[in-house]
Amino acid sequence: MKTIFIVEDETGIRDALQLLLSFENYDVRSFATVEAFNNRDQSVVPDVFILDVRLPDGSGTDLCNQIKENEATSNVPVMIISAHAKAENVINSCNADEFISKPFDIDDVLGKIEKLTA
Repeated sequence: MKTIFIVEDETGIRDALQLLLSFENYDVRSFATVEAFNNRDQSVVPDVFILDVRLPDGSGTDLCNQIKENEATSNVPVMIISAHAKAENVINSCNADEFISKPFDIDDVLGKIEKLTA
């Protein structure tokens, strides 16, 4: 079973993603804040990170850079989701592998996750 870590502060979106991805047989772990994410079990390395850009205590693009600079996670794909940022700005500010704008189509998200984990 593949593992996905989600960092998303909006409860409805976080819960919906967690539920839908669980139905697709992913092990999903979600975090509402950068602090919660940084306090996770560092020994578990997911197959994909899904990060919101705007978080209450930080930025998803900063987290993306942190993930890509860490030797243990540098090869793990990162998907950025945002209602506010433009894809080109996100891609220029961090080394994300994929960008999804909100509101998103869950089939689009699933297709991109499948490509990233293939």
